Amino acid sequence: MSVSFENTATNRGVVTFTIGQDKIQPALDQAFNKIKKNLNVPGFRKGHIPRAVFNQKFGEEALYDDALNAILPAAYEAAIAELGLDVVAQPKIDVKSIGKGQDWTLTAEVVTKPEVKLGAYKDLEVSVEVSKEVTDEEVDAKLENERKNLAELIVKDGAAEYEFDGGKGENHSLELGSGQFIPGFEDQLVGAKSGDEVEVKVTFPEDYQATDLAGKAAVFVTKVNEVKAKEVPALDDELAKDLDDEVETLDELKAKYRKELEAAKEIAFDDAVEGAALDLAVENAEIVELPAEMVENEVHRAMNEFMGNLQRQGISPEMYFQITGTTQEDLRKQYEADSDKRVKTNLVIEAVAAAEGFDATDEEIQKEINDLAAEYNMEVSQVSELLSPEMLKHDIAMKKAVEVITSTAKVK
Repeated sequence: MSVSFENTATNRGVVTFTIGQDKIQPALDQAFNKIKKNLNVPGFRKGHIPRAVFNQKFGEEALYDDALNAILPAAYEAAIAELGLDVVAQPKIDVKSIGKGQDWTLTAEVVTKPEVKLGAYKDLEVSVEVSKEVTDEEVDAKLENERKNLAELIVKDGAAEYEFDGGKGENHSLELGSGQFIPGFEDQLVGAKSGDEVEVKVTFPEDYQATDLAGKAAVFVTKVNEVKAKEVPALDDELAKDLDDEVETLDELKAKYRKELEAAKEIAFDDAVEGAALDLAVENAEIVELPAEMVENEVHRAMNEFMGNLQRQGISPEMYFQITGTTQEDLRKQYEADSDKRVKTNLVIEAVAAAEGFDATDEEIQKEINDLAAEYNMEVSQVSELLSPEMLKHDIAMKKAVEVITSTAKVK
């Protein structure tokens, strides 16, 4: 195989490569054997036309497309490997010459990974606004939230306050003060009693998701079917036992909640430090022109990952968009927002892994497989089939690079 590379612009170039007869002839034979099965040629049984007759009647050129499709992927990959290129997007292939008895010559317009010039990435000074301290007020707030979850709705004879059953539609339950409906809707139901009809006058927000209603005034004739009030249990040891069967007293429950909040804050603090350290490492690095194709690939990857996670939970894309009142284009814009930042961050992490010479042992690869199998509730063998050792080595090296950036960071 003859291979060459011509640089045409920053991170772009053209690969020229040939495919030899040692690859072409077997591919032509394979293409012929595939096609002849369905050929009806007078004088021959179906599927038994000799190769010489086929070439004379149809021309060997009739096999070229199928043969090329069969051998092109491997030939292209071999050319890229020989040149040592790191290609980051689908190539644009063009056939330059393809003739009988000759090597075939092709070109591939490719986009290559940009060069990353690392700056400081160890011992970085970062500041975060996440506190690891848990206050008594936060413990009390968690307790109050859990207590409210045990509240019962009791029918009352009085007027609606900021808890209400009724509203738009058939027997819709609306809690006043929840902000569930259009601004101003709930306020006009305060004081209503069971059996009342209330004309609620509102104006839809300018950014309302149903564009045909945005900014328009409306009147809702609202029938109050029933007024209820929330009755919350007393704040005592009995409540503590109802909320958690592992505790006996309210003080024990508060202590447990404090530990849970501390653990959550510890994770949030570590995540904040990691994010700040990575941001600074990226800021300190120089990336030579980020290809638009890499950013586009990242958008697709992030969207596919998000949809895949939803489907594993039994939520289809159609269901998600219906529930959220959004569209695929809305989701795309969401992931486009910081896609270039994510690409740059990954490039810097990869550069750090290379600079540090990080690799993965067989034991680390197996542990990664086991962890992924447990996380996604899959068989270990399934994960091994889906992920190649090279992919797993890459992921492990990336984790080690993130660790060296984060663990050496100093929090101001």
